[in-house]
Amino acid sequence: MPFSPATQLLSLTDAHGAPLAEYLYYPEQRILYVRWHGHLTGAEVVRGVQQGAQWRGQLDYPLILNDKSDTSGDWSDALPWLQYEWLPQAVKVGVRAMAYLFSPDRENQFASHEFIAALRPHIAIEQFDDPASAMKWLVQQAPPPTPGQAD
Repeated sequence: MPFSPATQLLSLTDAHGAPLAEYLYYPEQRILYVRWHGHLTGAEVVRGVQQGAQWRGQLDYPLILNDKSDTSGDWSDALPWLQYEWLPQAVKVGVRAMAYLFSPDRENQFASHEFIAALRPHIAIEQFDDPASAMKWLVQQAPPPTPGQAD
């Protein structure tokens, strides 16, 4: 299945000016693709997720591809905020599924496993090894279009 061209929404840098996250949007598939970079900390993850939330009222994205394959670092101190602040808001606005690409870094994987366990009771979430498989799975999780939404 060919995907619509992505629209780049934002390129975010960390406190040192290094790439932190890129936000891409696939309008036809209603997928927000967040590609993280570098050594992540809890504070950077929270800031990145808060920045990404700016489109919540403007774009319809019930599907998220969270790509941490190019990262390292322990960001586990962001888990309580993600679980108790971000997750309820995400579910409220209609996020239905997340595909997750793990980092090869062990510290990062620990936080990722905890994050997936926290989300699993609330949204469909699966781990993948490559973006193409993740996107294919996400499309299968898509909710039906809302009334008045173009197909």
